[in-house]
Amino acid sequence: MTVQDVDRVSYVQEWEEWHRRKEAVLSAPHGFLAITSLRWLTEEPTRFEDAPGAWAATGDGVVVELDEGEEVTVDGQVVHGRHEFGVLAERASVYVGWGDAVIEVAKRGGHDILRPRHPENALRTAFTFTPAYEPDPRWALTGRFLPFDAPRPVTVGAAVEGLEHVYDSPGQVEFELDGTAYRLTAFNGGEPGALMVLFTDETSGVTTYAANRALQIAAPDAEGGVTVDFNRAANLPCAYTDLATCPLPPAENRLPVAVEAGEKIPLERGGQP
Repeated sequence: MTVQDVDRVSYVQEWEEWHRRKEAVLSAPHGFLAITSLRWLTEEPTRFEDAPGAWAATGDGVVVELDEGEEVTVDGQVVHGRHEFGVLAERASVYVGWGDAVIEVAKRGGHDILRPRHPENALRTAFTFTPAYEPDPRWALTGRFLPFDAPRPVTVGAAVEGLEHVYDSPGQVEFELDGTAYRLTAFNGGEPGALMVLFTDETSGVTTYAANRALQIAAPDAEGGVTVDFNRAANLPCAYTDLATCPLPPAENRLPVAVEAGEKIPLERGGQP
């Protein structure tokens, strides 16, 4: 076995471990596949069949009124009667315990929402795996981060019609593919200094999910160098369920090439194993 073969084996093993971890989060007892409904709260207190209490969005934030005999757990404390969550920040979530379920209280696109998560939800219990292209190191491209002088607010659409998200973009990621240079608008990633890009390409709606895929990119090095590894192009929750409010890519992030790498259309959306 050559050094190149050993490197490829290690690369594939690392990719498989990444994919296993991602699948585990998605299909966890209270992961996205456990969501049973998406409720848009209003000022009128409303009860829902998959959550306790009557919920309302007021000027002072989300409020729940629990009937006698009902209780939830908030921050480890058992709550009865009325509970005020206060005004939530955009993209913030609070998780409320209710038996073996968790009730997510959140704000998305300026709206207060409720998303109950039940481990027995059929979408979760029937989940097996997400199909993906075979990992190929040739899709791990060397790129460069081009920072803006100051972060720029970028408004993008959402999986929910009529909803918009606003993200601060710190700059763009530039890379070459088959001799052609491309730039993608980047948002902040999950770790300090890390980046995330939302994109579509010529496989979108054919072999990969039509609306979007997301790629996490490690923080640039001292010279701005980054690795753009499309093998880790991942589905967002909206690829599996209509109960997600995922952002769509900005217009400039629609690549005119086929990126035959990363995750494919989920089986739940008619994808092929």
